[in-house]
Amino acid sequence: MTNGQDKVETEAANLGDLIDTLDATYPGFKGRLVDEKGELRYFVNVYVNGEDVRFLKGMNTATNAGDEVSIVPAVAGG
Repeated sequence: MTNGQDKVETEAANLGDLIDTLDATYPGFKGRLVDEKGELRYFVNVYVNGEDVRFLKGMNTATNAGDEVSIVPAVAGG
């Protein structure tokens, strides 16, 4: 989704804005992470500085300069 880059840098006030910013640069990015209600898809885990945003403020989780946001798809198997 990011043209082969493992890491990208951007600035945003919160996770929702960050995803919107990334979607503007990498079209289709948001659709992979967010459902039609504007919430994170259940199979996508997002962490800000190692903290799961579902236990913070979800899409309203604040992001600051220097924060690390990790987007990790859930993996299942058997």
